[in-house]
Amino acid sequence: MKLTKQIGLFVAVTMIAFACGAPSGTVETSEAQEVAAGEGKTLSLKTGSSTIGWRGYKPGGEHFGKIPATQGTVTVAGNEIIGGTFTFDITGLKIEDLPAEDENYGKLYGHLQSPDFFDAANHPTATFEITAVEPFKAGDSIADKEEFSSEHTPKHDSELTPANPTHWVSGNLTMRGTTKNIKFPAAINLANGSVTAKAGFNIDRTAWGLMYGDESGAADKAKDQFIYNTVSLVLDVNAE
Repeated sequence: MKLTKQIGLFVAVTMIAFACGAPSGTVETSEAQEVAAGEGKTLSLKTGSSTIGWRGYKPGGEHFGKIPATQGTVTVAGNEIIGGTFTFDITGLKIEDLPAEDENYGKLYGHLQSPDFFDAANHPTATFEITAVEPFKAGDSIADKEEFSSEHTPKHDSELTPANPTHWVSGNLTMRGTTKNIKFPAAINLANGSVTAKAGFNIDRTAWGLMYGDESGAADKAKDQFIYNTVSLVLDVNAE
Protein backbone atom coordinates (compact mmCIF):
# COMPACT_ATOMS: atom_id res chain seq x y z
CA MET A 1 0.00 0.00 0.00
CA LYS A 2 1.57 3.23 -1.19
CA LEU A 3 0.19 5.36 1.62
CA THR A 4 1.38 2.95 4.27
CA LYS A 5 4.84 2.89 2.81
CA GLN A 6 5.19 6.60 2.59
CA ILE A 7 3.64 8.32 5.51
CA GLY A 8 5.54 8.20 8.49
CA LEU A 9 6.80 10.83 10.51
CA PHE A 10 6.96 11.28 13.95
CA VAL A 11 8.26 12.37 16.15
CA ALA A 12 8.80 12.16 19.06
CA VAL A 13 8.71 11.85 20.99
CA THR A 14 9.01 13.42 23.22
CA MET A 15 9.66 15.43 24.19
CA ILE A 16 9.58 17.87 22.95
CA ALA A 17 9.47 21.55 22.46
CA PHE A 18 10.77 24.59 20.69
CA ALA A 19 13.01 27.45 20.50
CA CYS A 20 13.92 29.85 23.12
CA GLY A 21 12.41 33.24 22.71
CA ALA A 22 10.09 35.58 24.47
CA PRO A 23 7.08 34.01 26.12
CA SER A 24 4.87 36.20 23.97
CA GLY A 25 6.10 34.36 20.89
CA THR A 26 4.54 31.26 19.42
CA VAL A 27 5.59 27.67 18.72
CA GLU A 28 8.94 27.77 16.99
CA THR A 29 12.20 25.93 16.38
CA SER A 30 15.73 27.29 16.71
CA GLU A 31 19.30 26.17 17.29
CA ALA A 32 20.17 24.28 20.48
CA GLN A 33 20.24 26.34 23.69
CA GLU A 34 22.01 25.97 27.02
CA VAL A 35 20.24 23.44 29.22
CA ALA A 36 18.51 24.84 32.31
CA ALA A 37 20.42 24.28 35.55
CA GLY A 38 19.57 24.84 39.18
CA GLU A 39 19.18 23.12 42.52
CA GLY A 40 15.87 21.68 43.52
CA LYS A 41 13.91 18.51 44.15
CA THR A 42 14.19 15.80 41.51
CA LEU A 43 11.06 13.93 40.50
CA SER A 44 11.12 10.74 38.43
CA LEU A 45 9.12 10.35 35.24
CA LYS A 46 6.29 7.84 35.47
CA THR A 47 7.01 6.02 32.23
CA GLY A 48 3.85 3.93 32.38
CA SER A 49 1.61 7.00 32.21
CA SER A 50 3.77 9.37 30.15
CA THR A 51 3.35 9.28 26.38
CA ILE A 52 4.12 11.17 23.22
CA GLY A 53 1.52 10.93 20.53
CA TRP A 54 2.54 11.53 16.92
CA ARG A 55 0.54 12.09 13.74
CA GLY A 56 1.89 12.31 10.18
CA TYR A 57 -0.06 13.58 7.20
CA LYS A 58 -0.29 13.00 3.46
CA PRO A 59 -2.99 14.46 1.17
CA GLY A 60 -4.40 10.94 0.80
CA GLY A 61 -4.34 9.91 4.47
CA GLU A 62 -2.76 9.97 7.92
CA HIS A 63 -0.88 7.68 10.31
CA PHE A 64 -0.67 8.13 14.05
CA GLY A 65 0.58 6.42 17.18
CA LYS A 66 2.77 6.83 20.26
CA ILE A 67 6.42 6.73 21.27
CA PRO A 68 7.17 5.42 24.78
CA ALA A 69 9.27 7.26 27.35
CA THR A 70 11.93 5.04 28.94
CA GLN A 71 13.33 7.36 31.60
CA GLY A 72 13.32 10.96 32.74
CA THR A 73 13.48 13.44 35.58
CA VAL A 74 11.91 16.81 36.39
CA THR A 75 13.61 19.28 38.73
CA VAL A 76 11.36 21.58 40.75
CA ALA A 77 12.04 24.44 43.15
CA GLY A 78 9.03 25.59 45.12
CA ASN A 79 6.13 25.75 42.67
CA GLU A 80 8.29 26.07 39.57
CA ILE A 81 9.86 23.59 37.15
CA ILE A 82 13.51 24.55 36.66
CA GLY A 83 14.80 21.63 34.60
CA GLY A 84 14.17 18.19 33.20
CA THR A 85 15.43 15.56 30.81
CA PHE A 86 13.56 12.75 29.04
CA THR A 87 14.48 9.78 26.85
CA PHE A 88 12.19 8.16 24.27
CA ASP A 89 12.48 4.78 22.60
CA ILE A 90 12.25 5.16 18.82
CA THR A 91 12.41 1.39 18.36
CA GLY A 92 9.33 1.08 20.59
CA LEU A 93 7.25 3.37 18.36
CA LYS A 94 3.63 2.22 18.03
CA ILE A 95 1.26 2.69 15.09
CA GLU A 96 -2.35 2.95 16.24
CA ASP A 97 -4.28 3.34 12.99
CA LEU A 98 -3.31 -0.14 11.73
CA PRO A 99 -3.84 -3.55 13.38
CA ALA A 100 -0.53 -4.96 14.64
CA GLU A 101 -1.17 -8.20 12.74
CA ASP A 102 -1.68 -6.34 9.44
CA GLU A 103 1.29 -6.78 7.09
CA ASN A 104 1.12 -3.06 6.34
CA TYR A 105 1.85 -2.37 10.02
CA GLY A 106 5.18 -4.17 9.67
CA LYS A 107 5.98 -2.40 6.42
CA LEU A 108 5.26 1.04 7.85
CA TYR A 109 7.12 0.31 11.09
CA GLY A 110 10.15 -0.90 9.13
CA HIS A 111 10.07 2.18 6.91
CA LEU A 112 9.90 4.54 9.89
CA GLN A 113 12.85 2.78 11.51
CA SER A 114 14.90 2.92 8.29
CA PRO A 115 17.35 5.65 7.18
CA ASP A 116 14.46 7.23 5.26
CA PHE A 117 13.12 8.42 8.62
CA PHE A 118 14.59 7.76 12.11
CA ASP A 119 17.57 5.59 11.18
CA ALA A 120 16.90 3.73 14.43
CA ALA A 121 19.80 1.32 13.96
CA ASN A 122 22.15 4.25 14.55
CA HIS A 123 19.83 6.49 16.60
CA PRO A 124 17.50 4.25 18.68
CA THR A 125 16.46 6.97 21.13
CA ALA A 126 15.35 10.59 21.15
CA THR A 127 15.95 12.99 24.04
CA PHE A 128 14.45 16.22 25.30
CA GLU A 129 16.17 18.56 27.76
CA ILE A 130 14.39 21.59 29.20
CA THR A 131 16.12 24.93 28.64
CA ALA A 132 13.44 27.33 29.96
CA VAL A 133 9.97 27.39 31.50
CA GLU A 134 8.14 30.73 31.47
CA PRO A 135 4.58 31.84 32.28
CA PHE A 136 1.98 31.86 29.53
CA LYS A 137 0.62 35.38 29.80
CA ALA A 138 -2.67 36.96 28.86
CA GLY A 139 -2.32 38.12 25.29
CA ASP A 140 0.19 35.45 24.30
CA SER A 141 -0.72 33.99 20.95
CA ILE A 142 -0.45 30.79 18.93
CA ALA A 143 0.25 31.54 15.28
CA ASP A 144 -0.82 28.90 12.76
CA LYS A 145 1.24 27.96 9.72
CA GLU A 146 -0.43 28.07 6.33
CA GLU A 147 -0.52 24.56 4.85
CA PHE A 148 -1.25 23.14 1.42
CA SER A 149 -4.95 22.35 1.52
CA SER A 150 -6.05 18.73 1.07
CA GLU A 151 -8.41 16.19 2.58
CA HIS A 152 -5.80 15.61 5.30
CA THR A 153 -4.31 19.06 5.93
CA PRO A 154 -2.26 18.94 9.18
CA LYS A 155 -3.91 20.14 12.36
CA HIS A 156 -3.03 23.70 13.35
CA ASP A 157 -0.99 24.48 16.46
CA SER A 158 -3.99 26.34 17.88
CA GLU A 159 -6.04 23.12 17.59
CA LEU A 160 -3.40 21.07 19.40
CA THR A 161 -2.68 23.49 22.26
CA PRO A 162 -4.35 22.64 25.61
CA ALA A 163 -7.43 24.74 26.37
CA ASN A 164 -5.78 26.63 29.24
CA PRO A 165 -1.99 26.71 28.81
CA THR A 166 -0.06 27.91 31.85
CA HIS A 167 3.53 28.00 30.61
CA TRP A 168 5.86 28.17 27.62
CA VAL A 169 8.32 25.28 27.66
CA SER A 170 11.56 25.42 25.69
CA GLY A 171 13.96 22.52 25.29
CA ASN A 172 16.54 20.78 23.15
CA LEU A 173 15.05 17.91 21.15
CA THR A 174 17.58 15.45 19.76
CA MET A 175 16.56 12.99 17.05
CA ARG A 176 18.65 11.21 14.47
CA GLY A 177 21.81 12.88 15.83
CA THR A 178 20.46 16.42 15.33
CA THR A 179 19.58 18.78 18.18
CA LYS A 180 17.16 21.69 17.81
CA ASN A 181 15.49 23.84 20.43
CA ILE A 182 11.71 23.88 20.39
CA LYS A 183 9.21 26.07 22.24
CA PHE A 184 5.56 25.25 22.89
CA PRO A 185 2.70 26.09 25.27
CA ALA A 186 1.80 23.57 27.96
CA ALA A 187 -0.71 23.13 30.76
CA ILE A 188 1.40 22.31 33.83
CA ASN A 189 0.18 21.42 37.31
CA LEU A 190 2.56 21.03 40.24
CA ALA A 191 0.88 19.82 43.43
CA ASN A 192 1.35 17.31 46.25
CA GLY A 193 4.87 16.44 45.18
CA SER A 194 3.97 15.51 41.61
CA VAL A 195 3.93 17.17 38.18
CA THR A 196 1.52 16.71 35.30
CA ALA A 197 1.97 18.43 31.96
CA LYS A 198 0.00 18.32 28.73
CA ALA A 199 0.99 19.91 25.43
CA GLY A 200 0.28 19.70 21.72
CA PHE A 201 2.15 21.34 18.85
CA ASN A 202 3.67 20.81 15.41
CA ILE A 203 7.26 20.38 14.30
CA ASP A 204 8.91 20.37 10.87
CA ARG A 205 10.43 16.88 10.59
CA THR A 206 13.01 18.01 8.03
CA ALA A 207 14.78 20.13 10.70
CA TRP A 208 15.93 16.80 12.16
CA GLY A 209 16.85 15.22 8.83
CA LEU A 210 13.66 13.19 8.25
CA MET A 211 13.57 14.12 4.59
CA TYR A 212 11.66 11.27 2.89
CA GLY A 213 8.86 12.62 0.68
CA ASP A 214 9.83 16.23 1.51
CA GLU A 215 6.90 18.37 0.38
CA SER A 216 9.16 21.27 -0.62
CA GLY A 217 10.41 19.12 -3.49
CA ALA A 218 6.96 18.19 -4.76
CA ALA A 219 6.72 19.51 -8.31
CA ASP A 220 2.98 18.94 -8.51
CA LYS A 221 1.28 18.75 -5.13
CA ALA A 222 -2.04 18.04 -6.79
CA LYS A 223 -0.70 14.60 -7.66
CA ASP A 224 -0.39 13.68 -3.98
CA GLN A 225 3.27 12.75 -4.37
CA PHE A 226 4.53 14.06 -1.04
CA ILE A 227 4.27 13.79 2.73
CA TYR A 228 3.60 16.92 4.75
CA ASN A 229 6.71 18.11 6.55
CA THR A 230 4.49 19.03 9.50
CA VAL A 231 4.17 16.39 12.22
CA SER A 232 1.85 16.84 15.20
CA LEU A 233 3.01 15.88 18.69
CA VAL A 234 0.83 15.54 21.78
CA LEU A 235 2.54 15.11 25.17
CA ASP A 236 1.17 13.76 28.40
CA VAL A 237 3.83 13.77 31.13
CA ASN A 238 3.61 12.64 34.74
CA ALA A 239 6.38 12.70 37.34
CA GLU A 240 6.60 12.27 41.11
